Amino acid sequence: MRIEANFSAIKQTNLREHLVRFVLGGAVTVAAGLIARRWGPVIGGLFLAFPAIFPAGVTLIEQHEVKRKREIGQDGRKRGRLAAALDALGAAFGAMGLAAFAAVLWRFLPGHSSWLTLGLAVVAWMGVSGMLWVLRKRS
Repeated sequence: MRIEANFSAIKQTNLREHLVRFVLGGAVTVAAGLIARRWGPVIGGLFLAFPAIFPAGVTLIEQHEVKRKREIGQDGRKRGRLAAALDALGAAFGAMGLAAFAAVLWRFLPGHSSWLTLGLAVVAWMGVSGMLWVLRKRS
C-alpha cells in the first residue's frame, strides 16, 4: 500500500458521519480537560494527544468496507476489520512520530530558535512515521 491522499473519500461521507466524528472528538477533548483538571496538565496533555477522531474514523472505515463488499454480494466484515486495523497501525506509527516530535521540541526548544526547532521536530515526526511504515512493508 502506498501512502497517499485520497480526496475522493470526502464525497463518500455523509452528514451523520461528520457528526459522529465531531461528537466523539469533542468527547475525547472534554475527557482530557477533566483529567487535566483532576490530575494536572501533564497527565491531561497525554490524553489530549490521543487522536480525538480515531475511534469514529476506524468505525466508519469498517462500515464503508462492509457496505462496499455487500453491494457486490460479498461478506465484507473481514475486509472491514482489516481496513480498520491498517488504519489503526497507521495511527500508531503517527503517534510514535508524534513522540519523536515532542522529544525534539523538549530537548532543543529551550536553547535554540523556535522555527529551527519546529522544523527539526516536523522532520523527526515524518521521518519516524515514514520509517516505521517502510519497515512494516519489509517484514
